[in-house]
Amino acid sequence: MRWLKWLYPGLNFKRWLLLAFAGLLLAAAGIGLLSQLLPFEYQVVLRVWCRELFGPGRAFLGGTLFLLLGLPALVYGILRAFRSVVDALVPEKSCNLADILYARGYLRRGPRIVVIGGGTGLAVLLKGLKRYTSNITAIVTVADDGGSSGRLRGELGMLPPGDIRNCLVALADKESLMEELLQYRFKAGDLAGHNLGNLLLAALNDMVGGFREAVQALSRVLAVRGQVLPVTLDNVVLGAELADGTLVCGESAIPRYKKGIKRVFLIPGDCSPLPEALRAIAEADAVVLGPGSLYTSVLPNLLVRGIAEALARCRAVRVYVCNIMTQPGETDGYTAADHLQAIFAHAGPLVDIVVVNQGEVPPRLKARYRREGAVPVVADVPRLRQLGVEVVGADLVHHEGNVVRHHPDRLARLVLELALRSGNSLPLPQASRGL
Repeated sequence: MRWLKWLYPGLNFKRWLLLAFAGLLLAAAGIGLLSQLLPFEYQVVLRVWCRELFGPGRAFLGGTLFLLLGLPALVYGILRAFRSVVDALVPEKSCNLADILYARGYLRRGPRIVVIGGGTGLAVLLKGLKRYTSNITAIVTVADDGGSSGRLRGELGMLPPGDIRNCLVALADKESLMEELLQYRFKAGDLAGHNLGNLLLAALNDMVGGFREAVQALSRVLAVRGQVLPVTLDNVVLGAELADGTLVCGESAIPRYKKGIKRVFLIPGDCSPLPEALRAIAEADAVVLGPGSLYTSVLPNLLVRGIAEALARCRAVRVYVCNIMTQPGETDGYTAADHLQAIFAHAGPLVDIVVVNQGEVPPRLKARYRREGAVPVVADVPRLRQLGVEVVGADLVHHEGNVVRHHPDRLARLVLELALRSGNSLPLPQASRGL
C-alpha cells in the first residue's frame, strides 16, 4: 500500500508524526480532566492515572500539566513533519514555500493578459507582469531571420527561436539563473554566435516532433508563469514596400535600407494562426500590443490571418504601448500618432488606449542614441485623440548601462491598472494619469 511508504526509514518524518500524536493524546487527556466532557469510563481511568502520578485531589493540576505539555508537542511535531515534506519538495534554500503558494494560488486568480509582439520589448513587459498574474499569454512573431535564429531557420528548417526564447526566460520562475544560461552565446567554433537557448529549442524541436511541442516542453522545464505561443506555425517571411516603391524581403534586411517603410506584408499571406492564440485573445481581460519594433515585431503578428479579426471582436481593453525611442531605418521621425496610424493602416482601429512615456531620457543616453539616428518618441496627444483613442502617460524610462527600456514593474502595474478598471480592487499605485 502506498501510504506505508511514509513509514520507510530515512524520511525524517515518522519521529515528528509520533511526537505530534503523543502531544495529541496528552492534550486530549488534559482537556478530559479539566472539562469532564469524556465518557465516564474514560474519566475514571484518567483520574486514577492522575492520582497515581500527582496524588489524590490533583486532577486539575494533572489536566493543566497534560495540556501544557501536549499542545506544544502537537504543534511542534506537526510543524517539523510539514518542514520535512517542504525540504524534500523545495530543497533550495533560496526558494520560499510562500512564494510557490503565492505563484500557484494568488497569481492564478490574476487578470488574463495577452501580450503581442516580439524582441526585447515584449520580454521587458513579461518580466513585470509575472509578478502580478500567471494568466499571461505571449503571442510572439516568428518572422525573424537574423543572427542565430536565422542560421537555425536556414540550416534546420525550423521556426526562429530567438524571440520565443526571450519570452520563456522572462516568464521563468528562476529568471536570473536561467537567463544567464539560456542567453549564453558561444564565441568560437562552429557554434559561434549561437545562443544555448536557441540550440535547446532546436534539439527539443527534433526530439518532440514540432516547434509548438518544443516550446511547451521548455516551458515545463522553466516552470514559466503563463504560456508563450508562436503566432503561427507556418514558415513566414516578412516583406516590406519602401517609400520609393522598393520591395524588400527579410526581417533583418528591412531596417538597413533607411528609405522609409510604406507597408509590410507576410509571405505567404494566408498563414494560419494558432487556435490557442485566438482563444487567448477571446478570453482576455486586456490585450497589449508592444512594446517593440513597430514594423518587425508588432505588425507581423497582426498580419497573420485571423489575429486582427480576433482583436476586433474581443471585449478586452486593447492597449498599445508606444516605444520610448525611434528606431533607425524603421520609425525615423515617427511620433506616437505615426506609430498608431501605421497599426490602423495595416490592421484597422484595434486600439482603445495608447500608453506613452512622460519620463525624461538621461542626456548622455540621448546623445548616444542620437549618434545612432534615434530620438525620443514625441507624444503628440491631440493627433492621438483625433484617432479615437484614450492617451495615458507615465514615467516609464528604465536605463541600464547604455540602453533605454521601459521599466518592467511600472509598465506592468500600469497595464494591470488599465485592465482592472472595471472594479477589481487589486492594490496598485496611481502610476499613470490621463492626458
